Amino acid sequence: MKLNISRTNLQEQLKKTRNKRIDEDHIMDEVREILKQDDIREDNIQKNLKETLEQANDLNFDLLDSNRIYHKDDIYNLCINYRLRFLDAALFKSEIPYEAITRIKHLEIEHNTTLKGFKIIAPSKLFKLKNADDPLLFAPMGNDYFYLVHKWGNDLHPLRRLIMWPFKTLENFLALLLITSFLTALLVPDGLFSPQQSTTQFFMIFFFIFKWFAGISIFYGFKMGKNFSTEIWDSKYFNA
Repeated sequence: MKLNISRTNLQEQLKKTRNKRIDEDHIMDEVREILKQDDIREDNIQKNLKETLEQANDLNFDLLDSNRIYHKDDIYNLCINYRLRFLDAALFKSEIPYEAITRIKHLEIEHNTTLKGFKIIAPSKLFKLKNADDPLLFAPMGNDYFYLVHKWGNDLHPLRRLIMWPFKTLENFLALLLITSFLTALLVPDGLFSPQQSTTQFFMIFFFIFKWFAGISIFYGFKMGKNFSTEIWDSKYFNA
């Protein structure tokens, strides 16, 4: 029995090889172009992160997560409770993680826009401040609303709010001085200034101790350029 096996046409095989190579080159060109555009987008994001101009971003509200939208008042309360700063991303001196860049790219593609005017919530030490542990990246939406783009790092210490409570306002700090002075006055032993200490003498001791603590606090505050959380939360100057 004779087998009918078709012969190989070298010209046809050469054409197939050429066409396959052209298809592969076309695919590679597309991949290169995609990677090039991705690099360009990343470069633009890095550039926009360094801008200090605050402007509203054009976002599609139907695609937004409502749990990520915050008003400036909410941010203000968070910052003064935990003594944080809400400043331009351009002042942030730590490295912004790649996950945040990826999140920005995703939002830009999803909303067909370019995000600008980024803000970050973080402790003062993470910003490059001018002389007179848990960052959150925001994009402004306009009308004092901001969209939370990304959160990274470790959570704040659970006692940070309590520790920073005296530095929220002048009233809080005075309350701390009064309480501290009163407790210190109680530690003064009876008979130190007279055989039997009267209530009037106790309050005189308390008053002098209070003046002593207040004097040290005022001297330290002016010398170090310190201020209260209500004043520094959105300040780019080194007065924390």
